[in-house]
Amino acid sequence: MKQVLQSYFKGSTSQHISSINISLQLAKTVAMGQGLAGLICGTAITSQYLAADFHVNTPMLQSFLNYALLCVTYTSMLLCRTGDANIFQILRSRGWKYLLLGLVDVEANYAVVKAYQYTTLTSIQLLDCFVIPVLMILSWCVLKTRYRPVHYVAVCICLLGVGAMVGADLLAGRDQGSTSNILLGDGLVLVSATLYAVSNVCQEYTVKNLSRVEFLGMVGLFGTIISTIQMSYILSIGDWGLGIGTV
Repeated sequence: MKQVLQSYFKGSTSQHISSINISLQLAKTVAMGQGLAGLICGTAITSQYLAADFHVNTPMLQSFLNYALLCVTYTSMLLCRTGDANIFQILRSRGWKYLLLGLVDVEANYAVVKAYQYTTLTSIQLLDCFVIPVLMILSWCVLKTRYRPVHYVAVCICLLGVGAMVGADLLAGRDQGSTSNILLGDGLVLVSATLYAVSNVCQEYTVKNLSRVEFLGMVGLFGTIISTIQMSYILSIGDWGLGIGTV
């Protein structure tokens, strides 16, 4: 009887500790997600403020700074590694994949920052939710993730919201006589959301199967190279009288 009670309490204690660990992990995930959301919100407000009040439109330059910091931090770490985790081995085996991923990520960032020139901050933040249904489709096909019916209901609500937001922008633009510019901004956000979904699926696959440092290091490397080339091209064909205002 004593042994039965001991095993019962031992099992109950283990289950209790396990549930506490799961709760702490969930709380940590939620806290990190909210922190990330706050940082993204700060970036969005800053971009809108620069475009609206100072007429400083630098989508490519803003992206370049992000990738340059990633390159300095994580690409340097890959250079210090040995064996298969070394940057040269990674470039030799799967470098072209990271090149394509870097291109997708750069254009996603460029499109969403560029959209601030044409539409409002509210529209951009709401339309950016279009990434959710695209992400679910890609996760289903690539990562073999399966969802519950409630997820599909949420996606339908998301798509209804996207349609309502585009309709509201059309009506607002019609009143202001600038429908084409607002539609261009909304279109850029939807393109950016689609590209972000591709990048996020690749990120999840890489982080789970390879490493976080490899993903950030390679995206930082190719993102820096691609954004530098694109920024140089824009400057070469742009109006030099505007300085960097259109980069």
